[in-house]
Amino acid sequence: MTKNLVKNKKAFHDYQIIESYEAGVSLVGTEVKSCRLHNINFSDSYVKITGAEALLHNVHIGPYEKSGDVNHEPKRVRKLLLHKSEIRKLTQATRQQSCTLVPLSFYLKNGWIKVSVGICRGKSKADKRETLKKSQADMDMRKALKRR
Repeated sequence: MTKNLVKNKKAFHDYQIIESYEAGVSLVGTEVKSCRLHNINFSDSYVKITGAEALLHNVHIGPYEKSGDVNHEPKRVRKLLLHKSEIRKLTQATRQQSCTLVPLSFYLKNGWIKVSVGICRGKSKADKRETLKKSQADMDMRKALKRR
């Protein structure tokens, strides 16, 4: 059973997603409570692989209001929990295909907070316009079908 907490809409607009992986996140207790309240911001976030670790950068998890004095740092670097083989595949994809690793969404799966990490390639302005036209045409078609 999965429950979507936050989706990175900017990533779906700016990047072409080639492949996605599911990863766990190393979080502190107040971060977990804040995530469950959908207090997550993805602006300019990315995944960087250093050595044998995948690290999540620039994800803002807001402070938990009811924690009092003890709270977490909102923009700290968080470790992603992936298998070695998955980390190897991600490093090869970023080196060979000139792609970037972007977090796509935070979601709950069986009580655990997970992150969907995508291997992405940047879109050109023409590609972005084309996807906007396609989504607009789909919406218009749905509206026309609803009227009938």
